[in-house]
Amino acid sequence: MSSSAATVFVVDDELSVRQSLSHLLRAAGLNVAVFDSAQAFLESYDPSAPGCLVLDLAMPGLNGLELQEALAVKGSLLPIIFLTGRGDLPSGVKAMKRGAVDFLAKPVDAADLIEAVRSGIEKERVARRADAELKEIRRRLATLTPREYEVLRHVVSGKLNKQIAADLGTVEKTVKVHRARVMEKVKAASLAELVRMAQRAGI
Repeated sequence: MSSSAATVFVVDDELSVRQSLSHLLRAAGLNVAVFDSAQAFLESYDPSAPGCLVLDLAMPGLNGLELQEALAVKGSLLPIIFLTGRGDLPSGVKAMKRGAVDFLAKPVDAADLIEAVRSGIEKERVARRADAELKEIRRRLATLTPREYEVLRHVVSGKLNKQIAADLGTVEKTVKVHRARVMEKVKAASLAELVRMAQRAGI
């Protein structure tokens, strides 16, 4: 997912700001979509659309922090760069604690904004890839039978086949069969990969 496929979503209630930011970002080769309110952006929000959000902090109606919160509730991966004309440090700290990529004062420095946007797009690309990997791991784990899942838990805890067999009240040969099926179903090429996948899924 390159920056050329990503979109920079600009949300600001001032027309002049939207126009200048749009011109600046497009001149840097970026795709841009502008919105005059947080509500307008939220109504058209598409979680599958990659990119980042350049968001004004203080706006009528839904403000920037409230939009950030609404997106968090939706599980959004969209990185947010806040802009403020008021130098509101406490709000900036709050925004950063909630995961904002950057917090820039208006009038924004062009180089700082471009750098923050490119950083945000890359961060989102990495997060999206990790999210897709985790969903795929969970999909594979969901194909395991209850007994296979039980064997998996014992395997990733570092137990040997004979120890697992004793714990489960079965024979070592049966454990080997279950273990092989687990490896096949989750498509793990090695024990180390199986452990890594289980850790990613919180097992």
